[in-house]
Amino acid sequence: MGTLGNVKRKIETIMTTRGESRSLFLESFLFAISIAYGGSVKLREALYKKGVLQSKRLPCPVVSIGNITVGGTGKTPMTVYVTELIRRFGYKVAIISRGYKGKAEKTGGVVCDGRMICMEPDQAGDEPFMMAQRLRSVPVIVGKDRFKAGMLAVKEFNPDVVLLDDGFQHLRLYRDIDLVLLDYNSPFGNGHLLPRGILREPVSSLLRADALILTRSDSVPGSIKAKLLDRLMDLAQMRSVFLTFHSPYIYKVLKGAGDIENSALSKSQACDSEILKGRKVFAFSGIARNEDFKHTVESFGCDVSGFAGFPDHHPYSDEDINTILRSAKDAGAEIVCTTEKDYARMGHSKSWSIDLVIIGIEIAFGDDEAAFNAYIQNRLSVLGRAVAAT
Repeated sequence: MGTLGNVKRKIETIMTTRGESRSLFLESFLFAISIAYGGSVKLREALYKKGVLQSKRLPCPVVSIGNITVGGTGKTPMTVYVTELIRRFGYKVAIISRGYKGKAEKTGGVVCDGRMICMEPDQAGDEPFMMAQRLRSVPVIVGKDRFKAGMLAVKEFNPDVVLLDDGFQHLRLYRDIDLVLLDYNSPFGNGHLLPRGILREPVSSLLRADALILTRSDSVPGSIKAKLLDRLMDLAQMRSVFLTFHSPYIYKVLKGAGDIENSALSKSQACDSEILKGRKVFAFSGIARNEDFKHTVESFGCDVSGFAGFPDHHPYSDEDINTILRSAKDAGAEIVCTTEKDYARMGHSKSWSIDLVIIGIEIAFGDDEAAFNAYIQNRLSVLGRAVAAT
């Protein structure tokens, strides 16, 4: 297990760094696989373009939110933002997601029917379950076959718009609007395809997108931001480009006895974000970029006395949680912090002997908010007229 762990860490280092690594053989091996992978991706895209493979349409507009890299660009909070936005425009919305690593991924099913949550996180997958908790009046459906999941949504809930979570590579389902997220800090990683890099498909695939959304734009220095934006505007080729940033907030607080002090708080509601300021905190997460979460916790002005990182989508066992609690105690922490996504995977029956603070993330468009909202409203209006005319 130790040897496998070392190999995995070496692969992750090669995938996320530029230039040559110390493991030249492994790097060359991964590069060879990435060449073969890239060929298969291009062939698949070409087959769809030529009509050899057919995309299937749902009887209502589909808005996709996706990216071209592995790792966290903010798809889940963006899906929440766009869902709430479309609902404000007066449309009925349903969300469809793969349900990655959930038991219902292969069979499909309803996570939330718009009134109640129908699946546990181990069935639904952590991200669909998290969205269902955030958007309890919005149906959430999972399934590896997104067309089948979409037809289930149409049959059961008759939405005006279907929102496709993480769907940019799912060419089997036709999308009316493709929104692609790019991390402003590192939009294309080291420039290599999987598994040599973090690109799911070539950068040229951005030509399929309708709009590019740059996340974490507030963390990029002005001089670098200008150069990156110029390059991305060239790649966009007249497509709309919007800048966003991640806005962390205290989503929920569990007191040490297990009582909920604040439940499902939104950023706009009164919530004392000062609860962490000056306090000794032990933080843990199992997301694509654990180091980013550590920095987020530190941004609340606390002293991070210890941190534990787990693999993305890690299924927490009682033993894991007990280890976290012991580590927090050894570090002299007053509070334990984790992400909303991790909390969704832990199950809520576990009592905590120390206060647990769950940190959520919202997407903020800042100066681009009015332009983005108008873009979505106008596109949906045009699509609505087209559907009415058929």
